[in-house]
Amino acid sequence: MDEIFGALMVAVVFIGLPWVILHYITKWKTAASITGDDEELLDELYHLARRLDERMDTVERLVASDNPEFKAPRIRHDKEIDNNPLHELDRMMAEKERNAR
Repeated sequence: MDEIFGALMVAVVFIGLPWVILHYITKWKTAASITGDDEELLDELYHLARRLDERMDTVERLVASDNPEFKAPRIRHDKEIDNNPLHELDRMMAEKERNAR
């Protein structure tokens, strides 16, 4: 009986424990990465945000041209600071496309 218990303990320590540890390490690595579907969704959201930003700029310019007292809260005329976050995203997207080739 003690021999069976000893063999079982050796199997648990040298086979079972490493298997459980390696199993969860693999799970953690896959959970930390972004899937292809997630990346595709982020690309779509990026393009949608780009289009919406351009539309918002157009609407604000039209309203400002019709009403000189209107001060657009989003855009600062003749300053690029408004579009810096989108320029950063453009740079990242271009880099991603270069790496994909």
